[in-house]
Amino acid sequence: MFEKFKKKKKLSEEQMEEIEQGIVNVDEIEIQKHGVHYTEDKFWKKIGKFAKKAGSSVIYVVLILYYTLQKPEIPKKVKATIVGALGYFILPIDLIPDVAFGAGFIDDLGILTAALLQVAAYVDDEVKAKAREKLESWFGGKVDTSDIDQKLGQS
Repeated sequence: MFEKFKKKKKLSEEQMEEIEQGIVNVDEIEIQKHGVHYTEDKFWKKIGKFAKKAGSSVIYVVLILYYTLQKPEIPKKVKATIVGALGYFILPIDLIPDVAFGAGFIDDLGILTAALLQVAAYVDDEVKAKAREKLESWFGGKVDTSDIDQKLGQS
């Protein structure tokens, strides 16, 4: 999942491995605590400012989480996990500053993906279609979402 970032790396292999290991060990409660940073206004401002720099994979995960959050039948615990992950994305100070060239969104992608995997049962084809449509409107029609889709159990 982090291959694109590794190609642009400004971090050592050790640093990359440490980040990836830390992300693997993130639990729901750790994700949820960042929910205090989430507002819809901050969410759209962050995407507008950093979409191109973050890349289509990060934004695709963000959009899937956002559109899943909009579903009225989502349990509160799932919503808390999503809001926490999106809050972390919005958070101006995180493990690796988002302005760090080529590596600033690695931790965001890890937290977002961990949350996505925890709420995957609530992600349906309609949510993915909305996310892809918005993603393609920003990045063009040739975005590759296969890595994230595979993590959700779809090829």
